[in-house]
Amino acid sequence: MPASLQDIQRRIGSTKKTGQITSAMQMVSTAKLNQIQHHTAGYRVYAEKIESVVAHIAQSNVLAKSQAGSLWAVREVTKTGILVVTSDRGLVGSYNSNVLKQTLDFIASNQLNSENTVILAVGGTGADFFKKRGYKVAYEYRGVSDVPRFNEIRTIVKAVSTMFTNEDYDRLFVAFNHYINRISNEFQVHQLFPITSESLTKVAENVTEATKLTASYEMDPSPEEILAAVLPQYAESVLYGSILDAKTAEHAASSNAMSSASDNAKDVIAHLELQFNRARQAAITTEITEITGGMAALE
Repeated sequence: MPASLQDIQRRIGSTKKTGQITSAMQMVSTAKLNQIQHHTAGYRVYAEKIESVVAHIAQSNVLAKSQAGSLWAVREVTKTGILVVTSDRGLVGSYNSNVLKQTLDFIASNQLNSENTVILAVGGTGADFFKKRGYKVAYEYRGVSDVPRFNEIRTIVKAVSTMFTNEDYDRLFVAFNHYINRISNEFQVHQLFPITSESLTKVAENVTEATKLTASYEMDPSPEEILAAVLPQYAESVLYGSILDAKTAEHAASSNAMSSASDNAKDVIAHLELQFNRARQAAITTEITEITGGMAALE
C-alpha cells in the first residue's frame, strides 16, 4: 500500500479513537448534569425558605444599624472583593472564557483595577488567570466536587466571611455563569457582603408564592442577635446556590463541547474516508495503466 494511503488510514484510526473518547466524556458530563440538577431541585426548597425568613426579619430595619464586625457592616469602599467561580479544567467550551471576560468587563465598568480589587477564586482556571494579570488572589479553592455538598462550601463561606469582617475588603461580589438550559448560560454578578436591606428586598421579591411567609415576628433575643445567627446561614445558602448553579452550567458546557467534538470527528472521518477511496482508486488506475502500457510495449 502506498505511503499516502497508509498515512490516511492512520489518521482515520486516530480520529476514530478520539471520537470514542469525546463520546464517552459527553456521556459522563451528561450524567453529572442530571445528577446535579436532581440535587439542586431539593436544595432550592431550603434556600427559598431561608431567603424568605431573612427577608422578613430584615423588615425590622435592623440592618440600617451598621455594626463593626458584622456581615451587614456598611463602610467606605477602598477594597472590593470579587469571588470568581470557574472550572478546574478545560474541555468546557467557552464556559471559562465567558466568565473571565465578563468579570474583566465588570471590573472596568466599576472603575476597579488590580490596586483596589481583591480576587477570590473558586476553581483553578480563574486563580491562574488573574495571577498572570497582576491581581492579588487572596483566596483560592481548587477541586470543587462535581456535585458540591453543603459542608464543602461552608469552608469557603467561613474564609470569605472572616476576610470581610477583618476588612480585607469592604464589599464582596460573586461572579459566575448562571445555568439557563443545556445549551446556554448567562453571566451574573451578585453582591454577597455587606448584606443590605436593598439586597434582601430584591430577594423577597424573587421568593415564590409557595414559600412566602405572612406571620409577624416576636423576636427574643434581640433582632441583632437573631440576624447574627441567621445571616451566616443565609450567606452559606447564597454562595452554595451560586456554586451549584455554576457547576450545573459547567457540566452542560462540557457535554456540549464533547458533543461538538464527537460530531467534528465524524465529519473528519467521512472526509478522510472519501480521500482514502479516491487515492486508492487513483493508485489502482495507475497500476492498470502501467500494466496496459507494458503489454503494449511487448507487442
